[in-house]
Amino acid sequence: MAELSVFDQPERVASAIPNRAGAGLKPEHVSEILNSKTSVAFFEVHAENYMGDGGVPHHQLEAIRARFPISMHGVGLSIGADGPLDRAHLGRLKALNERYEPGLFSEHLAWSTHGDTYFNDLLPVPYDEPTLTRVCDHIDEVQETLGRTMLLENPSTYVAFEQSTMSELAFLNEIVRRTGCGLLLDVNNVYVSCVNHQRSAIDYIDEFPIDVVGELHLGGHAPDVDDAGRPLLIDAHDREVDAAVWDLYKRLLERTGPLPTLIEWDNDVPEWNILLSEARLADALLCETKGSRVKSNARLAG
Repeated sequence: MAELSVFDQPERVASAIPNRAGAGLKPEHVSEILNSKTSVAFFEVHAENYMGDGGVPHHQLEAIRARFPISMHGVGLSIGADGPLDRAHLGRLKALNERYEPGLFSEHLAWSTHGDTYFNDLLPVPYDEPTLTRVCDHIDEVQETLGRTMLLENPSTYVAFEQSTMSELAFLNEIVRRTGCGLLLDVNNVYVSCVNHQRSAIDYIDEFPIDVVGELHLGGHAPDVDDAGRPLLIDAHDREVDAAVWDLYKRLLERTGPLPTLIEWDNDVPEWNILLSEARLADALLCETKGSRVKSNARLAG
C-alpha cells in the first residue's frame, strides 16, 4: 500500500454531513483517496469494523476523518431482537461516536441475535404492537446512551409475517412518533422489497415521511427468481445502482430536495474510480434538484 500522506494531520474538518453524495469507505481505497485531489463529500463507515482499540483500521479512519465528515452506520446492534441490547456493544458504539464525532449515526430495522448467537445477516421483524414496543424501547436506550438522535433504516425484505397488523410505513411512522428518531431511507431497499412482495415502489416513495429523513442510500441488487418463477431481488450491494432505483431516487428528490446520499458497494468491491463515478451521478442529480422540502438536518445530526 502506498504511503498515506496525511495520517498525522492534527485537525478535523467539521462533522456536519453536506447534502451531497458520499461513498462507503473501503480499506483498499484509503491510500488513493488520501493522495487524490478529487473525492466525495463524505464517507460512511460500518461501526463494527472499528471496534478494536487501535491498529491499521483506526490509523486509516483518523486520516480520513481529518479531511472528510463521516456518517457512522451500525450493522450489528440488533434493534429488533427479542431480548435486551448488548450493553458492551452499545458501549463500544458510544466510544466510537465520541472518538470520531460522526455527523450522522444510523442502524437497521432488523435483528441479528438470539440469545448468545449472532447471525451474520439482517433479519426482518413482524409489524405488530409487541415488536413496535420492543424496537422503540431499544431505540430509546440507544439514543440515551449515545446522547444523540439516531436514524433507522427501512429494511430490504424477502418474506412477510402473517402476524403483522400494520404496514411497514405505519410501523416506521409510529416509531418516529414514539422515539423522536430520524429515518434513513434506502431507495434500493424500497425497490427490492416492493418487487419481492409485488407492491408499488412508487407508492411507497410517495408516502414516505420525508420530514424526518436524514440520509439516503443507493446500492445495487442482484436479480433472481423464487420457487414459483416470480422475480426475486437480493440486496447484494455488489454492482452499480439499477436504472429503476435511479428513477425512484429522482422522483424522491422532487419531494425532498438535496439530502446526504450514500453509494453502498460492499461486495465484489470495484476500483475506487468506479465507486467515485456512481457517487458523481448522484451528486449531479442532487445539484440539479430543488425539491419541496427545505429543512435543515441539524435535529438529526450529532
